[in-house]
Amino acid sequence: MAAPLVELASLEKTLGLREGSKLGHSQGDRRVPVLQTNNGPGLVGLTTIASHLVKVAKKEALLGSTAEKSAIVQQWLEYRVTQIDNCNSQEDIRMILKELNCYLEDKVYLAGNSFTLADILLYNGLHPIVAGLSHEDREKYVNVSRWFNHIQHYPGVRQHSAAVIFVKNRLYPTVH
Repeated sequence: MAAPLVELASLEKTLGLREGSKLGHSQGDRRVPVLQTNNGPGLVGLTTIASHLVKVAKKEALLGSTAEKSAIVQQWLEYRVTQIDNCNSQEDIRMILKELNCYLEDKVYLAGNSFTLADILLYNGLHPIVAGLSHEDREKYVNVSRWFNHIQHYPGVRQHSAAVIFVKNRLYPTVH
């Protein structure tokens, strides 16, 4: 299975859904995930399928508890697919990390005060990037590192990914 399929199978497990859904890839050059449903044509795309799985699991709170939170979750799901998944250079990575670091300065989760699907999918998308950072770079993007470390310890999220080690005293400074 390619990365998006592994990610979606992992999400099924996190959500407590039975494994073995009809996940596959679309035909053509782009390896886009497809979920065959019993009701007609398949669902196409990482975020579409992920949102569908959340609804099937009856965990709609992961999609946002209000219309505004829901829109914020959707915004971050789109960011994952359009920005993070299309990262092609060190400059792209720096821009994304800088942007996220500023955004997360006063936030625990991407959509405010609650854990959502956006946190799961951005964590998965950022894992290879954050794992490849030096300790100095992890310290440079302290808010991303704090958020990432928090999400990787959220029950059921990390699963098959290796844990990324952070220097704790830099992420959680003591206030005097």
